[in-house]
Amino acid sequence: MKINPMYKRILFPFLLFTSFNLMESDVNICFSKGAKKYHYNKFCKGLNNCKHTIKKVSLSEAKELGLSLCGWED
Repeated sequence: MKINPMYKRILFPFLLFTSFNLMESDVNICFSKGAKKYHYNKFCKGLNNCKHTIKKVSLSEAKELGLSLCGWED
């Protein structure tokens, strides 16, 4: 079965893009009781006020802790 070259140009980038969405990313959190946000960028302005440890966790772990994406990054 031969695939039309036009479909290859459309299908390959689509598959490449969607495969990255399946991988779980790590995020940064301020490891404290009052933390409410997670951050993709460890130098995010939202982490400047963190007086505790900045910890790298999985995105699913951050969401399980009830954290949401920082407003500086959305």
